[in-house]
Amino acid sequence: MTRPRSAPARHSESKRDTDTDTVARGYRISLEPGTRRFMVTLTIAQPASDQILQLPVWIPGSYLVREFSRHLHSLHCTQGGRSVALRQIDKASWRVACQPNLALQVAYEVCAFDHSVRAAWLDANRGFFNGTSLLLQVVGQEHLQHHMDVVAPDALPQWNLATGLTPVHTNRRGFGRYQADNYQDLVDCPVEMGLFWSGTFTARGIAHRFVVSGASDSFDGPRLLADAQAICEQEIDFWHAAQTNQTGQPAEPPFQNYLFLLNVCADDYGGLEHHNSTALICPRKDLPRKPATGPRPHKQPEGYTRLLGLISHEYFHTWNVKRLRPAEFGNYDYTRENYTELLWFFEGFTSYYDDLLLRRAERIDDAHYLKLLGKTINQVLQTPGRLVQSVAQASFDAWTKYYRPDENTPNITVSYYTKGALIALCLDLSLRSEGHTTLDAVMQALWQRCVGGPMTQADFLAILEALAGRSYAKEMAQWVHGTRELPLQRLLELHGVQYLLDPEPLAQQLGLRVKGGEKDTSGLYIQHVLRGGAAEQAGFAAGDEWLAVQATGHSATGPWRIQTLDDIALYCGQAKQLRATVVRDRQLHTLAVRVPKQGHVVRLAVKDAAVLRRWLVPTPNPVHALATLAEGNPGTANTTQKPV
Repeated sequence: MTRPRSAPARHSESKRDTDTDTVARGYRISLEPGTRRFMVTLTIAQPASDQILQLPVWIPGSYLVREFSRHLHSLHCTQGGRSVALRQIDKASWRVACQPNLALQVAYEVCAFDHSVRAAWLDANRGFFNGTSLLLQVVGQEHLQHHMDVVAPDALPQWNLATGLTPVHTNRRGFGRYQADNYQDLVDCPVEMGLFWSGTFTARGIAHRFVVSGASDSFDGPRLLADAQAICEQEIDFWHAAQTNQTGQPAEPPFQNYLFLLNVCADDYGGLEHHNSTALICPRKDLPRKPATGPRPHKQPEGYTRLLGLISHEYFHTWNVKRLRPAEFGNYDYTRENYTELLWFFEGFTSYYDDLLLRRAERIDDAHYLKLLGKTINQVLQTPGRLVQSVAQASFDAWTKYYRPDENTPNITVSYYTKGALIALCLDLSLRSEGHTTLDAVMQALWQRCVGGPMTQADFLAILEALAGRSYAKEMAQWVHGTRELPLQRLLELHGVQYLLDPEPLAQQLGLRVKGGEKDTSGLYIQHVLRGGAAEQAGFAAGDEWLAVQATGHSATGPWRIQTLDDIALYCGQAKQLRATVVRDRQLHTLAVRVPKQGHVVRLAVKDAAVLRRWLVPTPNPVHALATLAEGNPGTANTTQKPV
């Protein structure tokens, strides 16, 4: 067992470094909830001559230039009480004409109206920010220690604050001073403020805290803590149970404590990983609910499993992308895109393990896991872009394609999340079939080889070959850098899974994706027309509103007004020739639709429970001894760098 650690103090009475003027790089943040503004004052004790200040244009983990500087305004600088001239030199950088080594004060405001996990939000109920949205970078001093003071709002004395930053001098509500070893660590710890629910648990001796903002009275906090604890313990064991430290004791996680920040809202979903915390968002209906008091206990909402999968995914990122990361992410450049071809590994493999570790933590059973896996398989197989773009290309193009989907996205792109997860599945099952090792052992050995730091594809291939006894370069070329179909059916059937084919739904049969279509909406709209399908041949276009349908033939009735795709079978039966009436740019168009032969979707089921269990819930095996690999091989990335 690991040595138990106590939770970090929520407040500190230490007086050291309490004067902002004595801090080399100190930020003072105050808030005006009514105006949705954060006021920031940055003090630089020893600025450079013509000091450059920059605000990041993106946030690690979300690969899109988001132009956070568009929310920054009223920037001005002073030295010795006098104004100092500054000039904006690009979209997110400013040059200050200051005297060197004389304290410089920089004041500005940031509008906070982004409800996502990526930026900043402030209203009378809640405050939240990532440092990348709020804190200017002092160019040339990024590597030095930083401090941040968050001032408690006088008008909201009931508010609390939670963050993964190290407290220096904070009050019992969490407001006050925090510190970070450098700018990158400072902006990698989001801050949550407001009237939130808070609970704690210990996982393998490490203190964890869960903060939930916006929950209703039905929320079952103890249930969430118990499930999160099981997930965290499973993942800590995954990475460290088979490892020992220099004293021969079980290795410990690379963090002293961990914080989950969950924002609950009407209808949104997502998460963003950080160094020792994560920011999550989910619909209120997905939260676990308190046990019913009547004789018929209610079931937990279906979305709760999705929330647990999100928790599992973001927590796994604590190792796989925050520490073990692409060599291109060794030091982030916050001023531009940071390209890598390895997101299929860091996002895709994390997506493989998030649900698999839910199964191993006994939060779901075999059937439920196979249902989730089947959904991923169908998402990939129903995407024509899988035959156009490789996952390595998709990783590189994330900045321009993944986060900017349009009507043609399914036809020309593939998700490095979903196909990356299936590549991990195929590698794992291939390794298990050959009997030499598993993907679990590969991941653990890769962690040791790269010392939990930057890695390259060459590192991954070297570990695969060392543990499997053969090269996997061919599979990598076909699956990762090519568009070859994956051998899913063969590998799954070898591991106790039935690979069944069910009739596909009408949307897939026609080759389109729709939005709307419920009885209480204004219409049925075409969102995507898939390449080579019947809808494309008929002339459908994204944005069309599908109004009516009529079977072709002398005895056909109609045309019939439709509101869902299910209405087509109701009014046209099994007709293979249809006339569709659509509205495009306020004009009515009649399209001749030929309904093709029905295809299939994949459904997975348990075939041999004993064989399946050896994959889903294996007996832990020690990591293979890789002394020579752990030292690094010539020609690979810098695998001896210490974790950040």
